[in-house]
Amino acid sequence: MSIDNSNLPSRREFIQTTGSLAAATMLAGIPIPNVHPGGSDLIQVALVGCGGRGSGAAVNALSTTSGPIKLVAMADAFADRLASSFDNVKAAVGDKMDVPEERKFVGFDAYRHAMDCLKPGDVVILTTPPAFRWVHFTYAISKRLNVFMEKPVTVDGPTSRRMLKLAGDAAVANLKVGVGLMSRHAKPLQELHDRIQNGKLGEIVLMRGYRMHEPAGFFESLPKPEDKTHLEYQIRRFHSFLWASGGCFSDFYIHHIDHICWMKNAWPVTAQALGGRHYRQSPEGITYVDQNFDTYSVEYTFADGSKFNFDGRCMTGAQGIYSSYIHGTKGFAIASRANDCGGPSAIYKGLGPSGHPIWQSTDTSNPYQNEWDTLIQAIRKDKPYSEVKRGVEASLVASMGRMAAHTGNQVSFDDMLNCEHEFAPGLDTLTSDSIAPLMPDSTGRYPVPQPGLNPKREY
Repeated sequence: MSIDNSNLPSRREFIQTTGSLAAATMLAGIPIPNVHPGGSDLIQVALVGCGGRGSGAAVNALSTTSGPIKLVAMADAFADRLASSFDNVKAAVGDKMDVPEERKFVGFDAYRHAMDCLKPGDVVILTTPPAFRWVHFTYAISKRLNVFMEKPVTVDGPTSRRMLKLAGDAAVANLKVGVGLMSRHAKPLQELHDRIQNGKLGEIVLMRGYRMHEPAGFFESLPKPEDKTHLEYQIRRFHSFLWASGGCFSDFYIHHIDHICWMKNAWPVTAQALGGRHYRQSPEGITYVDQNFDTYSVEYTFADGSKFNFDGRCMTGAQGIYSSYIHGTKGFAIASRANDCGGPSAIYKGLGPSGHPIWQSTDTSNPYQNEWDTLIQAIRKDKPYSEVKRGVEASLVASMGRMAAHTGNQVSFDDMLNCEHEFAPGLDTLTSDSIAPLMPDSTGRYPVPQPGLNPKREY
């Protein structure tokens, strides 16, 4: 990419000054009181975004045991998703649900009504498609609510800068914010990280991550049905559209990107990548209209010259590999043995997993529950707690690799941070009658990335 960075923040400035930005915000000097001392008070929860991940997060929240907690409001753009989520959560947690019909809200302004049901110090779960994260986070801060938000938290440069500013606002207001990058709450990965920092692997020279499986989620989409608007169709199938989710790259691959960079305690400075669309038709011969590549291969480079290679693939019948590895000057480690953060993690002598490991994790606790236990404890004990900055950085590095593949050009951290292409401006004014941020051509197909044609835009 070739853009003028002379008046824009650098990677170093971005990482070093995040916390200090809070001092200049409109919320300066207005701390939130500790309304849940000692775990004695009821914490009320609202769920905004009632898909599968939102329902799962609600169950995890209500499964914490440090004090009384209840789900009191739910919101979604679509009534059928809210109804399904209500039934699923109710079946899992029973009397910890207190969501009567009058506290079930549907529509593009439903998030406001759900948050209005809470008092300062309560918790809102933000699990809509990530394009809306900054909109909903802004309102949560104005209501003095603690937040759990799902990953990724941004999908492009402008929203990353916006969320960084909001992170400062939340810190000044003494809000606690968790981000759904649960790998950092996986005990095996925490133990591995500690051992790497203590020199058990020596210097890290290479890291590898793989997420290769059959198509998942809303990875591929057929042309829009006649009974749905383009806006509804794209939000319901958010994995298929870059503006809504960052595509499969950002939504699927961010976990490996986050935990591998955590092992290094650094973010990469550049990325170069390959990717392509291959079998882009249904078994019936209908061409898919989504914006995803079927394959991605990214080489991330760190400031010290070490590398992180990531491969992603969504193809039926191809070999499945879903794991991550670290090579050091003293040995080899398995980070995630399966899935996003599946243990046991292990360390071996030599270049690969030969013989018995010199260390292997034994903890099997649920990282999704661990992250909620930590967040609720921080709220009840009024301890500073925010994962927003790291969530923005991980999201930005994911976007950096995705953009490198989609443009066919090397992309630096600074390039991605300062890129001016916002996929979907004005989402804070969106209504059900709005024109979708992305419109198809006369054949019903949406624009797809074409590497080499434009270094500054992905489509």
